[in-house]
Amino acid sequence: MSSQSQTQTLLFQNIDEPGLATLEVYERRGGYQALRKALKMTPQEVLDELLASGVRGRGGAGFAMGKKVSFMPKGTMDKYLCCNADESEPGTFMDRELMQKNPHQLIEGMIIASYAAGINRAFIYIRGEYALQADILDRAVAEAYEAGYLGERILGSDLDLSLVVHRGAGAYICGEETALLDSLEGKRGNPRLKPPFPANQGLYQGPTLINNVETLSTVPFIIQMGGEEYAKLGVENSTGTKLVSVSGHVKRPGNYEIELGMRSRDIIYGLAGGPPDGRKVKLWFPGGSSSPVLTGSDEDLDLPYDFDTMAKAGTMLGSGAIIVVDDSTSVVDVAYKTAYFYRHESCGKCTPCREGTNWTVKMLERIKAGEATPMDLDIIASVCTNIIGHCLCVLGDAMAMPIGSMVQKFRAEFEEEIERRREEAWAATVAPEPELPLIQGAVA
Repeated sequence: MSSQSQTQTLLFQNIDEPGLATLEVYERRGGYQALRKALKMTPQEVLDELLASGVRGRGGAGFAMGKKVSFMPKGTMDKYLCCNADESEPGTFMDRELMQKNPHQLIEGMIIASYAAGINRAFIYIRGEYALQADILDRAVAEAYEAGYLGERILGSDLDLSLVVHRGAGAYICGEETALLDSLEGKRGNPRLKPPFPANQGLYQGPTLINNVETLSTVPFIIQMGGEEYAKLGVENSTGTKLVSVSGHVKRPGNYEIELGMRSRDIIYGLAGGPPDGRKVKLWFPGGSSSPVLTGSDEDLDLPYDFDTMAKAGTMLGSGAIIVVDDSTSVVDVAYKTAYFYRHESCGKCTPCREGTNWTVKMLERIKAGEATPMDLDIIASVCTNIIGHCLCVLGDAMAMPIGSMVQKFRAEFEEEIERRREEAWAATVAPEPELPLIQGAVA
């Protein structure tokens, strides 16, 4: 991780300290003090701090966390908190580092959020491939129970909270919140039709709050600093710090903590070192593989990295995963691998996604086989347009948006590739057959 004097480090403060994953070291670093402070406040006062902070969900949708908590109904029924730790968006790996190195920070955030929303049952749904991180979380949860931070009458308060770590089976679709709920209930991970929304009818048909690891890990800092003070970090409508996972063609890939509003160029070239020497950025995904791509132009690289600016540029901040592709790579290959991934991960429940992802892959395979014409690009664009907004969940959109943006912004390169592949295929069919050597003694 690079040193970043321009950013106030919160989530990554002391992140590499040995033993931080243990309760002893976490408490020595001031851990669970925010929880003690929160329990001296009323749940409404804690909610007010979350609202004042303006913190938006870090998992992709960017919805204000405080508003999400406020949607939870009042009353004494069972309510649920589900931490979405599935983190299966390609290019995203900041939650993994948080859980592996500082699990108690997440647990403390979940307890405070549960107190604000009147929740008594909590789950961490972690992706199946994160076996090491799940083991670390299991140990941290056991420590929290033993210390009285979980269970009944936490720290002498009226708050009761149980917390379970649930391991998924490695399905991308379970990152979608309602598919996650079905999986938690022991069903196949398929998205649900909304409404009803999880806040009213979620896990086990009860009111459910769903947030991701980074969002919940931010909660202790909001309580310690105060919502208004936290809101001074970042920019208007995109407050606070954000973890970004930078990967692809950069010299220093990794996780970095920035203040929202930082110039994208300063992330890609400054923190991550830029592409290899002699190469230029061709395109980059600002928010994981599901976000529409931006180009390597000065205009795009100089954009501030925040929710609203990315939306105005026709893309999205998403999960905060920046994937950089340099000019050594074919845009057709990038499009094909992206579409292939989403076709593989589609649950198949709704027609636009099931058929649309399959058709897109087939059209891109036609290009690679030398069978396509420029008209195929119009068909790909049309398929993508027909997918967006017509699926049960956003998985179909997650393929259509980046593919559509690549075809739009790099159409000339697609057409060159189509022509080159057609010429290669034609040359292969008309190549003269090699002459067979005469067999010795045969009549010429």
